[in-house]
Amino acid sequence: MLSAVGTILVNNFLSRRGRFRYFVFHNRVGITTNDSVFGPVQVTWNNNVIQHLWLSTIDLVNESMRDFENVIVRAHSADTLLLTDRAEVVGTTHILNWTDEYTRQAAVPSGQKPTQQQFDLWSGQRDYLIPTMNRGQVIRFTYLNSARSENQPTIWLDVLHKGIKLEFRVAPPLVLGVSQPTAVLVGTIIGFFIIAVIVIYVQSVWVASIVSFGYGLFVLIPGAYAIKTWRRLRDSIGG
Repeated sequence: MLSAVGTILVNNFLSRRGRFRYFVFHNRVGITTNDSVFGPVQVTWNNNVIQHLWLSTIDLVNESMRDFENVIVRAHSADTLLLTDRAEVVGTTHILNWTDEYTRQAAVPSGQKPTQQQFDLWSGQRDYLIPTMNRGQVIRFTYLNSARSENQPTIWLDVLHKGIKLEFRVAPPLVLGVSQPTAVLVGTIIGFFIIAVIVIYVQSVWVASIVSFGYGLFVLIPGAYAIKTWRRLRDSIGG
């Protein structure tokens, strides 16, 4: 009976909705300006003057307990011109291709010029096909882009796939590959148990104070290792 209940609980846990999260990073490459002190400065791309040139990176992470196949990801922006792009599976040699539909729409026949519709499509959108998106896998999209204004560009991802929920998150600082705020939280929880043990078993006030103070200084470390251990256990349960 308990075995059957455990199997049902594990199956329900593994079949939960998949959660994808993505984090966006922007770095200014250069700006075209006519400065009164330093003089005129021009940034060009393919011999074309670019007013505001940025290099943007998006990391898409499968944070669920499931693997997915044939996931279509759309990158789009309304305030920057997408110039060149690269999509790769982090930790592998695999590069992602555009979807067949996007390739067909963006293709320009030999000897002809792109239509306005094709230019708008190219400058504001990319559609990619991810053949396999394993749990914990990271897909990295890199874009050289030209912002339409002086503001930092915005590039968004969109996924419409059964069982997947996509979320945007501001990238937190990391410690040992783990989100620092989460590591602090978990480390603090572990600290409560350590303090309880100290109160019960340690008689010396000085020893208790030193151990507590030392743990407080390095609370991030045990929190990060606890999270990494949990992730390994989760992945082993998920197969």
